[in-house]
Amino acid sequence: MTLAAEDRLAITELIALHGHLVDDGELDRLDELFTDDIVYDTSNLEHGEMHGLAAFRDAALAMAERGPVSHHVTNIVLTEAGDDQVRARSKGIGIKADGTCGSVTYDDVIVRGEQGWRISRRKIIVRQMPPAAKE
Repeated sequence: MTLAAEDRLAITELIALHGHLVDDGELDRLDELFTDDIVYDTSNLEHGEMHGLAAFRDAALAMAERGPVSHHVTNIVLTEAGDDQVRARSKGIGIKADGTCGSVTYDDVIVRGEQGWRISRRKIIVRQMPPAAKE
């Protein structure tokens, strides 16, 4: 399968929509982003691995004031991984209310279903400055 331009655009917009919905507190719309059985792996952060929309929503609500108030995504790279499945890697920048920021890599598995493209698995990898760069 060759990923069509319209599919690439739909997937890129899907990834971008995450920041808008989460930042706007529209957690009732998570089904527009994720499959019902989403595996959301934040092992590098404080929540570990979450399974399902309800678990993600609960964690987002619990983290509300400590988490970023603004999510930005860039450098999206898509790789076909089989029929109706794509791997996506992108860079994320989160800005907190106090002005501090952090960087992550999103490693996603995105599948096409009856509702269109949805993220079925997301792993967040925290980006930190290498020790040699700190010196």
